[in-house]
Amino acid sequence: MSFDNRDRIDFANTDIPKLFANIFIPTLLGMVFNVVFTLTDGIFVGHGVGAEGLACVNLACPIMLVITGIGMMFGVGGSVVCAIHLSQNREKVARINATQAFSVSSVVAIIFCIIFYAFPNAIFSMLGVSENLVNLERNYYLWFIPTCLFLMFQIVGEFLIRLDGSPKFAMYANIIPAVVNIIFDYIFIFPCGMGLKGAALATDIGTGIGMAMTLYYMAFRAEKLRFCRLKNTITSIRLSLRNVGYMSKLGFSAFVGEMAISVMILTGNNMFGRILGDDGVAAFSVVCYLFPVVYMIYSAVAQSAQPIISYNYGAKLDKRVRKSFLYSTFLGVSFGLLITLVFCLFSNAIISIFLDSGTDSFVFASKGLPLYSLGFVFVAFNISAIGYFQSTEKSYLSTILMSLRGIVFLVAAFVFLPKFIGTIGLWLAVPMAEFLTFVVELYFLKKD
Repeated sequence: MSFDNRDRIDFANTDIPKLFANIFIPTLLGMVFNVVFTLTDGIFVGHGVGAEGLACVNLACPIMLVITGIGMMFGVGGSVVCAIHLSQNREKVARINATQAFSVSSVVAIIFCIIFYAFPNAIFSMLGVSENLVNLERNYYLWFIPTCLFLMFQIVGEFLIRLDGSPKFAMYANIIPAVVNIIFDYIFIFPCGMGLKGAALATDIGTGIGMAMTLYYMAFRAEKLRFCRLKNTITSIRLSLRNVGYMSKLGFSAFVGEMAISVMILTGNNMFGRILGDDGVAAFSVVCYLFPVVYMIYSAVAQSAQPIISYNYGAKLDKRVRKSFLYSTFLGVSFGLLITLVFCLFSNAIISIFLDSGTDSFVFASKGLPLYSLGFVFVAFNISAIGYFQSTEKSYLSTILMSLRGIVFLVAAFVFLPKFIGTIGLWLAVPMAEFLTFVVELYFLKKD
């Protein structure tokens, strides 16, 4: 298998549907393998360690979301800036920006790792780890921390590698770590009997390989965005911080998007628990498992469109920018309609994967999942529109819109809808938040 970087993608001249397919298919396949790893890891931990082991892994999820969000922030922002420079034939500046994005994100990851190692008890308290799980959580947590550093490199690198014209290599940098992770997960948990420590080490090894592949590509195989030496002068450091600050501003809405998933889970658990009790929380947990899988498809669409839109925006090819946005939106909405149809027609079959039929939680979920799925079309449109604003340097607007859909409208809908329309309002809270965001986006898109 060759990991050469000869995809030969021409962002300025290739037909948009063909160009999009060249990036979207590898991006989606890479994400699919990550989802497969996540599900497999849960199965191995559940059977090899037990329910308490699963609880410990879930309790550490916010750490992963924070690191992923920061990586997305640097990756999206760095990719947008580099794409604009490349479109204007300023390859040297683009290389400098790519190197700056990696350098600063690695420093941020190291700082987080030091904090995680230095204050485990404070972190456990923030995560809500009970006294009964502290020792088991520590056994996983301390060995899991290196993943935070490795994952940062992997995420930032994937955005820049796609922009450099090698989406297939970016796909391999997702698939190979996921496969390695699954293999070592099994070996460490079952034959070696290492429990949660083994699960953490398997993740370290997998993400470590992903980081190594990313660094290898950027150092030796990159066609345009190869690493370069940065000056150590005060002026150079100041300029680097300024440039990375701008990248962070452009990509901040991606960070907010990752945090929004946590807000949805936390708020939903709270409101379902208050109104429907533990059975309601169990019913909502089905959504919590399914939503990341659905969101993955929309994210793949948006991430594929981003380098195309950014490059053509920088080259002032407005028709191609508009066509790229419309094509990605059409594709995302089509997926949304298809997923909604599947969830409405086969809701009971889907729910039975997670819950036993005949239970109260199954009944709640069977009534609620079709209602919840009504929002998927709006989710698709919103993610595409926010990605468009990110890619065209409208950072404040993209951040505001992501905050509205993932925090402001969402929390308000969860709080007020059940008061007016009863328990149906719990399931319609997310669709309502997405619809309201959709209305706001239409105004700004028309204005734009």
